[in-house]
Amino acid sequence: MYLSVIKVKPLKNYNIELTFENNEVKIFNMESYLDTGMFQKLKDKNLFNQVRVSFDSIEWPGGIDLDPEIVYEKSSAKNEVTA
Repeated sequence: MYLSVIKVKPLKNYNIELTFENNEVKIFNMESYLDTGMFQKLKDKNLFNQVRVSFDSIEWPGGIDLDPEIVYEKSSAKNEVTA
């Protein structure tokens, strides 16, 4: 079972703050994805900042999205990133 994303906020340096349905807040860094496939479009900061919650995951205009299970597993607890 995976946790749904309920809130998303774009941050500096291609980081995304994610709040999951259990109220856990994590930070996901997109930098390693920006050189592959459709994610290359997100190098445009204006597009990157348009991230939003869609159903249980996150997406950008143009059908770019990430699975909630992936972002949960590959993100860090917010306090680990800001410490």
